[in-house]
Amino acid sequence: MSRAAPPILSLALPSETGRVLSIQSHTVQGYVGNKSAVFPLQLLGYDVDPINSVQFSNHTGYPTFKGQVLNGQQLWELIEGLEANDLLYYTHLLTGYIGSVSFLNTVLRVVDKLRSVNPKLTYVCDPVMGDEGKLYIPQELVTVYREKVVPVASMLTPNQFEAELLTGYRIVSERDGREACNKLHDAGPSKVVITSISINGDLRLIGSHQKEKGQVPEQFKILIPKIPAYFTGTGDLMTALLLGWSNVLPAFRILIFPNL
Repeated sequence: MSRAAPPILSLALPSETGRVLSIQSHTVQGYVGNKSAVFPLQLLGYDVDPINSVQFSNHTGYPTFKGQVLNGQQLWELIEGLEANDLLYYTHLLTGYIGSVSFLNTVLRVVDKLRSVNPKLTYVCDPVMGDEGKLYIPQELVTVYREKVVPVASMLTPNQFEAELLTGYRIVSERDGREACNKLHDAGPSKVVITSISINGDLRLIGSHQKEKGQVPEQFKILIPKIPAYFTGTGDLMTALLLGWSNVLPAFRILIFPNL
């Protein structure tokens, strides 16, 4: 018996902007992970296929939460299902919070698989490990990120603490931040954005783009006003927008920040 023809939508080429596989967390209430990232990318014209690494009732900052956690084998089964139907062509892979070594190692398998289908795949990695000196993940994941994930990422979006963990370099000045970007370029990714650096009570973002290996990268900074409130999902949103705008409008930085 012959296999039925796939639905016509599976044969369509990606949109003009691209097709994103987003592997992140999901909460029923609130906006973190895929809840923060998917809709903005869709507004920018992307096709976005989310895989929810966890499904929780609410984010873990609340006193309690309930839900399910996807393991590495379950993630791979979803990839196999897509592959069986010729649905594995993606222009971008986006990853955020990952809570176990086994799941992160499976993500590395996913990177290899997607690049076997599209060698030009852009992998945008938000290495969510912690903030303000506090780890959110088991210590062993830091080593996996540093030794295995950073070398295969196209764009990396750590915060100050995460950049320090990945480089072993203390960041106490803007110059330190720029040097940390250089160290991360040496390790792999051509684009690095340290999304928040606190210096003397001020916040700033530092971005860096190394067009060719060994070339001096183009770097810029953005001063960020502090708001006296606590928000969740802002890093997830930031990384999604960096992916979106860097592809929709590659020169957006020059147009918006011409003097940086």
